[in-house]
Amino acid sequence: MAKVEVKNLLDGGVHFGHLTRKWDPNMAPYIYMERNGIHIINLYKTAAKLEEASHALAKIAASGRKVLFVATKKQAKDIVSEKAGNVNMPYITERWPGGMLTNFVTIRKAVKKMASIDRMKKDGTFMTLSKKERLQVDRLRAKLEKNLGSISDMTRLPGALFVVDIKREHIAIKEAQKLNIPIFAMVDTNSDPRQVDFVIPANDDASKSIEKILSHVTEAIASGLAERKAEKSAKSEGKTASTEAAVETVKIAEKPAEKITPKVEKVPPVIENKEEEE
Repeated sequence: MAKVEVKNLLDGGVHFGHLTRKWDPNMAPYIYMERNGIHIINLYKTAAKLEEASHALAKIAASGRKVLFVATKKQAKDIVSEKAGNVNMPYITERWPGGMLTNFVTIRKAVKKMASIDRMKKDGTFMTLSKKERLQVDRLRAKLEKNLGSISDMTRLPGALFVVDIKREHIAIKEAQKLNIPIFAMVDTNSDPRQVDFVIPANDDASKSIEKILSHVTEAIASGLAERKAEKSAKSEGKTASTEAAVETVKIAEKPAEKITPKVEKVPPVIENKEEEE
């Protein structure tokens, strides 16, 4: 996992905050100065917080849990879907489905419905429907794919939530808080950082800034996944070696014992003493 360089953050425009009149006073510790009516974020604090968040995300990924990415704003959609997709993590880039976390069982039913439609198409049942019914089923499938396609592999609640713009995604934040799911987020100067467990003070409006932060975050997740894979392979090798040793032990135990013939010493023949007889 590469170290966060302040220069790279500066090049990405991560330091640009909102207008001073729109600021949230709780963001004061992360603000460096004000220039031309705009707050400037302290990038040294951003780098430190990004490092902290990255290490935590790498641990979550190494433990085998999923990180759900949430970003429905236009400039973040494509970046999130690409970066999260590269590390096989679920993401929401369309409208946040209410109850996505707090009513997860119902959401899973909708995902299963999508899978059942796919099975219908494979086994030929779909073609037995009327033209109107097929059209309705196709529309339903397209709607489910648009809203839930990216979370079809998420069989349980995520281990963490990564949010871009907490003001916009306030419903997702509330649901995660209810379920005590750790929240990681890019927080701009107009937002309240107290709602988030791992704050990354950054410009959440510019696509270049979002890409810089997400590149580092997904790189940390990838390193966590690689660590998990290495541990699994090491365990499987250890199991194979122990199995082979056990098989050898059983073979030795089952091997019939060799018959040991006692060694009998030859006794020399008795020589009669003829002289005594005479």
